[in-house]
Amino acid sequence: MRHGNKNNNLSRTASHRKALLMNLGCQLIMHKRITTTLAKAKALRTYIEPLITKTKDTASKESIMHNHRIVFSYLNDKDAVKELFTVVAPKVAGRPGGYTRVIKLGQRIGDAAEVAMIELVDFNEIYGKGVGTTAVAEPAKKTRRSSVKKKAADTSSIEEATEVKAEDTATDTEPKAEA
Repeated sequence: MRHGNKNNNLSRTASHRKALLMNLGCQLIMHKRITTTLAKAKALRTYIEPLITKTKDTASKESIMHNHRIVFSYLNDKDAVKELFTVVAPKVAGRPGGYTRVIKLGQRIGDAAEVAMIELVDFNEIYGKGVGTTAVAEPAKKTRRSSVKKKAADTSSIEEATEVKAEDTATDTEPKAEA
């Protein structure tokens, strides 16, 4: 029975699993997108998202330094920690969680393992809201779904277009009648 066993062991010992997630996390931060098995991608997501959340606490210099040390204890790579705090943190400042995306890619040919791509959401150049723009630290503006004003503007523009068309046809017929 596996009561209360929430983490995925990935068929590895604790030290091997810690080293694996540490290396995958560093590579994800440095490259912004990696391809791995689906189980490893899901385990990495639960490992890396709390670390990214720690980069957002910039209340004081002591808290920033403390969070640097905590994240370094999880990653053990100075370059990855520096990249996380200087490049990734400003882009995810306005996002309330959900910093990674897991996309299934199918099965690997050799052993039919489920392969997935895990990526940082704000660093996707192909699709997304902020393509080609810099990230803003403000939260997204909430909007209503109903578009009453938009519908009224659309119907008035249609009415104006039909009036203009009717006037054009009226002017076309008048010169013919005179000739």
